[in-house]
Amino acid sequence: MDENEKKITSGIVVEEKIYTTAKLGMLVLLAVPIVYLIAIAMIIFGSVLFVPGIIIACVAWFPLCGLRVLKPNEALVLTLFGKYKGTIKEEGFYFINPFCTAVNPAAATKLAQSGDSQNQQQAVAAATTTTVTSDGLGKKISLKAMTLSNGRQKINDCLGNPVEIGIAVIWRVTDTAKAVFNVDNYKEYLSLQCDSALRNIVRIYPYDVASNVDTTGDGQSDEGSLRGSSEVVAERIRNEIQSKVNEAGLEIIEARITYLAYAPEIASVMLQRQQASAIIDARKMIVDGAVGMVEMALERLNEKELVQLDEERKAAMVSNLLVVLCGNHDAQPIVNSGSLY
Repeated sequence: MDENEKKITSGIVVEEKIYTTAKLGMLVLLAVPIVYLIAIAMIIFGSVLFVPGIIIACVAWFPLCGLRVLKPNEALVLTLFGKYKGTIKEEGFYFINPFCTAVNPAAATKLAQSGDSQNQQQAVAAATTTTVTSDGLGKKISLKAMTLSNGRQKINDCLGNPVEIGIAVIWRVTDTAKAVFNVDNYKEYLSLQCDSALRNIVRIYPYDVASNVDTTGDGQSDEGSLRGSSEVVAERIRNEIQSKVNEAGLEIIEARITYLAYAPEIASVMLQRQQASAIIDARKMIVDGAVGMVEMALERLNEKELVQLDEERKAAMVSNLLVVLCGNHDAQPIVNSGSLY
C-alpha cells in the first residue's frame, strides 16, 4: 500500500515521535516554593516591589501544571494547541510545557478482563466509565500486556450448527500516536475487531471433524475442527485480529479459546449423536476382534487336526463364537451329553 492509499484509508498518518525533554520535575517542584518566599518578602518589605510581588505570587503556581510523573510501561501523548508534540515513554519526574495537554480517548474505558463477572451471553466487552480527576494522571497510556475477554458468542460453524465460543486476547499498545489519533477509542475498536475476527474464523470450521470440509482454503478436504484444532484456530484468530488493529498501533500477543460448546438448543441432540458414533466405533472394533479370533480358532483346529468339521458345522461354530464374543452379556453354556451331532 503506497502513501496515497494509506492516507485514503487511515486519514492523516501520524508518526510517533519521542518527546525529548530533561527530567526537571524535582527542580521545578523545589524552585516554586522558593519563588513564593521571594514574592512574600517583596510584598512585606518592599513598597516599590509590592505590586511585582503580588504578580509573582499569582503566577508562580503555574509551572506546577507542567509536572508529570511516569512509571515504567506508561506513556503520555502530548499535544500543544491541537498539534501533536510527542510521546513520553521513559519513567521519571518531568517538567513539560504547562500548555501541553495529555490525550487518551480511551482513558475512561475499561475492557472486561479474563475472569471478570459478566453476562456470558454478552458478545461485546462491558465498558465502565471512571471519573478522571487529573489530566496528566488519568490520561496515561499503559504499555503493559493486557487481557481482553469478550465473553461467549453464539456463532454458526461451517455446517450451520450454532456453537458458543469465548476467547481471551493478550494485547498491548506499541504505537501511541496511532492508538490515539488513528481511531476514536482504541479499546472499543479492539473489542469490536475481536468479535468480527472470531465470527469470520469460526464460520470456516466445523465443531467436530466432518467430511468434505476445506478449512485451509487449498481446495482439499481436511480434518480441521474447532474442537480438535484449537491451537490452529486460535492462531488464525490472532492473525485476523492483528491485521485489523495494525492501524490502531496495537500488537496482539496471543489469542486463546477459553470456552467451546454447542449451543443449548442443540447440545442434547449432538450429545446423542456423539454417543451413537462412539457406540458404532466400539461395535466395529469388537466385531473386527471377534472375526480375527474366530479365524484364529479355525486355523488352530485345522493345524492340530482335533476335529473334522464340514462347512455346515464350521458355519454353526462361527455363529456361536460370534454370538459369544460380540454379545453384551456373558454367554450361558449348554452342556451336550450326547454325541457330537
